[in-house]
Amino acid sequence: MSAEDKQVSTEVEGTAAPAKPQPNKRKRMMIVAAAAAVLLAGGCGGAYALMGGEAEAGTTAEHGEAAEEDESAEGHGDGAEAFVDVPAMVINLRNADGGSHFLKLHFMLVPGAAATPDALRDKLPLLLDAYQPFLRELRPEDLAGSAAVFRIKEEMLVRANATLGSGKVKDVLIQDLIQQ
Repeated sequence: MSAEDKQVSTEVEGTAAPAKPQPNKRKRMMIVAAAAAVLLAGGCGGAYALMGGEAEAGTTAEHGEAAEEDESAEGHGDGAEAFVDVPAMVINLRNADGGSHFLKLHFMLVPGAAATPDALRDKLPLLLDAYQPFLRELRPEDLAGSAAVFRIKEEMLVRANATLGSGKVKDVLIQDLIQQ
């Protein structure tokens, strides 16, 4: 093949198919890294929002004393006085088949901002009186499934705040829920 043939074949190839520029690998890696950072930040922000938006304060040594003061002020420290332990209750459940079904329920109350544990202990007879009709009307079918405990907790919280006043009970913690 002569030099002229090589030149002609190169010209023909050059005009027939223009060369495609190769993508810049560095640019592609930067775009992928930026997208990963945005996804990570979004995931962290979503988790923060779902957890209530409360960050743990005082994780460093200089803020340690402030964190201890915050925990004791809120009642979330080591002390057991932050919760009101309600003695276990045994309730006869309503049923259509005539058999005996019982429910043993042991729970704790978390005082809200408007109440102290001692104030809740003083009002405990009123609260138990409000819980009795609701618990006695439960059927064994109402306790089936994974959402049963959640529904009972929510109803107990609503009744506690209706009986004692809004903001007096922050949460109901079910310790034991045994059906027989």
